[in-house]
Amino acid sequence: MELLDADFVTTDPAILETYRYDQAGFCTAGTPLALARPRETAEVARVLRFAHENRIPVVPQGARTGLSGGANAVDGAILLSLERMDRILEVDLDNHTATVQPGVINSVLSRAVAEHGLFYPPDPGSWEMSTIGGNVATNAGGLCCVKYGVTSDFVRELEVVLADGRVLRTGRRTAKGVAGYDLVRLMVGSEGTLGVVTEVTVALRPSAEKPLTALAFFAASRDACTTVSEFLGTGRRPSILEFMDRPTVEAVSAYRDLGFPPGVEAVLVVQSDRGAAAADDLEAFAKVARSCGATEVLVASDPAEGELLIEARRLVGIALEKLGDRLIDDVCVPRSRLAEFVDGVAAIAAEYGVDIPCCGHAGDGNMHPNVVFDGSDPDSVLRGQSAFDAIMALGLRLGGTITGEHGVGMLKRAWLETELGEVGLSVHRAVKRALDPLGILNPGKVVRLPGVD
Repeated sequence: MELLDADFVTTDPAILETYRYDQAGFCTAGTPLALARPRETAEVARVLRFAHENRIPVVPQGARTGLSGGANAVDGAILLSLERMDRILEVDLDNHTATVQPGVINSVLSRAVAEHGLFYPPDPGSWEMSTIGGNVATNAGGLCCVKYGVTSDFVRELEVVLADGRVLRTGRRTAKGVAGYDLVRLMVGSEGTLGVVTEVTVALRPSAEKPLTALAFFAASRDACTTVSEFLGTGRRPSILEFMDRPTVEAVSAYRDLGFPPGVEAVLVVQSDRGAAAADDLEAFAKVARSCGATEVLVASDPAEGELLIEARRLVGIALEKLGDRLIDDVCVPRSRLAEFVDGVAAIAAEYGVDIPCCGHAGDGNMHPNVVFDGSDPDSVLRGQSAFDAIMALGLRLGGTITGEHGVGMLKRAWLETELGEVGLSVHRAVKRALDPLGILNPGKVVRLPGVD
């Protein structure tokens, strides 16, 4: 086949094997036909025209840091990696926007615009590895989203190659615009099932002030959750407000001794980037935390000390990796139900006999329970999967959603149907059919088309 001879395409089995999976657990991956690594939009369009004409599935990929199986291969597919499309095309200092290719690493963009006194707020925990295209695909959030919002709040314009190879430009660089349907919002979070993003224009903010940080310790998780609601109820908006439960604290402490006091059941990490007003924000936080039962509150006196305090939260990912195989959940609930969710996760851990460290973006109600299991023990795997499903059901009962920022992919496809309902699912399928009638774009992910994939 002609495309397979292109210089940006390989069929080397050893290379294909390294691109088959993202970082999700409990998700299978098929055997791909080829891997395409284009450098420009025209090459992406060429791949999709070929795939459309020959009814070959295409699986778009970024850095494969996803946690839901959204980038996993399917049998006979062309893996379409955008990692080589990694150029920052423009930083517009007048209009505070940046235009990039999808393979640009989040942290690379952030540092590039910081040189101009600007700030790109979405900062997923994988920001040193994940790409802007991947962030767009899953509508990624991060530590700062409590104040600044998620990826969709910053995407102004997209270039998207459609399933048949046509190139769509949608959105606009202006701060306002309501001409036609909001196709940008439709594409953001669609996980490569409606089109392949090849260029992104994002809005930027002026650089934030140097932040100050505080840490509060609690003898009960419920007290920490109450503090979240009470503090945000004062009208203040911190730039970071993160939660860690006892198992998470223990994992971090085992990885690196940070001098945490004994008997801690929960920790809140809060940060304010309001410059001269930051100290007042943290004083208000400390007052609320103590009134809600905090056993100790540490307030940094300067940004350098604050970095030491927030290190505990930044170490969570690597510390939890040491525990073994994990299913990393991503449930978002209303903040008013946060305490019920955290208590419910602890009860699920006890019921199924698994460890479930729980941490996350408390200011958004977006929590990340990590179901720990032994992948070599079938019984442990079954209990882990059952616990994962129980957490999904708990989040929906509390009025939440099955995913706040990691996406649906393969991992949560069945639960998406539960959340959407019959009418919602039919609308999703209608949109999919309109843009990808042959079902070749990332088949088996998010929403299935009956009779097609």
